[in-house]
Amino acid sequence: MSAETKTVYIVVCAAGPAGDVGKLIDMAHERGWGVQVISTPSALAFIDTEALEKQTGRPVRSEHRAPGSPRSPKADAIIIAPATFNTINKLANGIADTYALDVVNEAIGLGIPVVILPFTNAAYSRRTPFQNSITALRAEGVPVLIGPEGFEPHEAGSGAGKLQEFPWRRALDALPASSAP
Repeated sequence: MSAETKTVYIVVCAAGPAGDVGKLIDMAHERGWGVQVISTPSALAFIDTEALEKQTGRPVRSEHRAPGSPRSPKADAIIIAPATFNTINKLANGIADTYALDVVNEAIGLGIPVVILPFTNAAYSRRTPFQNSITALRAEGVPVLIGPEGFEPHEAGSGAGKLQEFPWRRALDALPASSAP
């Protein structure tokens, strides 16, 4: 990747589709993006870190770097996919108790485009705190792609049947044209 390449951070949460995040990385590469993967601590068990590092040419980050360690490239945009109930609620409330949440909270404050593509079941999605979180994030200009324009929540216990139809491309399509490479 050249110094001119724009970078999209892909934040992966511990949800069913996480193991297929390589699909989103391929789509981002096809559009000219450099990719930095950031994993929530729980998502590390869902992904093949070695394969993702080979695919992106960058280390998967899940915690703050040690002093003196190389920095990740600056984010030009961020996609959180799959985003969990927990991550969405924490982010909307400004909680930054993981590296991933710290990075995204700051990015929103800096005006870096952030797109959220959830993977939640209908029981979680019906909860008032979750609905309030979506409203709060959207009020800050953060698209949350849930419902007809993104991911349709499944009934509790049926998520495995929704994995193959997870709409990865919609997250990339929702990034503002001004942020694209």
